[in-house]
Amino acid sequence: MPAKLSVNLNAIAMLRNRRDLPWPSVIRLGRIALAAGAHGLTVHPRPDERHTRRTDLPEIRALIDDEFPKAEFNIEGHPTEEFLALVEKHQPDQVTLVPDDPSQATSDHGWNFIADAAFLTPIVKRLKKGGFRVSLFSDPDPGGINAARDTGADRIELYTGPYGSCHSDSAKAAKELERLGKTADAAFAAGLQVNAGHDLTVANLPALARRVPALAEVSIGHGLTADALEYGMAGTVGRFLGACGW
Repeated sequence: MPAKLSVNLNAIAMLRNRRDLPWPSVIRLGRIALAAGAHGLTVHPRPDERHTRRTDLPEIRALIDDEFPKAEFNIEGHPTEEFLALVEKHQPDQVTLVPDDPSQATSDHGWNFIADAAFLTPIVKRLKKGGFRVSLFSDPDPGGINAARDTGADRIELYTGPYGSCHSDSAKAAKELERLGKTADAAFAAGLQVNAGHDLTVANLPALARRVPALAEVSIGHGLTADALEYGMAGTVGRFLGACGW
């Protein structure tokens, strides 16, 4: 089965937040994306609310529950106590833990699974006890994958930023793709499922899907939102689904 597509709403929320106005509507565009076939919605509610706001979360939860009950809600973020409380309140299907500093513009690296094991393990245990599927943001490096598994997580999410940045250098892109592939191979061998996200596009997704055919999910925001300006949200979701192999 091809990778499922989760539409990250952060870029839409960031555009909305430029003005004290309710548009573009995160909920309306999320609805269009799900109606067009997206398998879920992703948000990253940062402490400064420069992207998704806390007030968006109950509306997204209600949208999925009331209109698209087969879709999934994925909340990602650094596991502060405030973040964990948001997760427990809004009950996503998946929680993706990322090692972000609040000042970062965007996620730009994965966990050091060996060094961060003592920090992550009780958090993963708490989330699993709450019934959430847990994914850990991972650099394209197979070295710490067994430590990721030992935290009790269900999945890793491959950080595909270095791969996405090679949009005009095919030789470098091939090397980055193989790094991702080897990390995915190690994760599968360790019994983990694999997601991917960051700077994925219609152009670079097919090669990733071929190299990692058992990829479970891709979470895409910036590239998908940029394409939606040209093709519309429904048309863009169709294009990305096609790039995934649907």
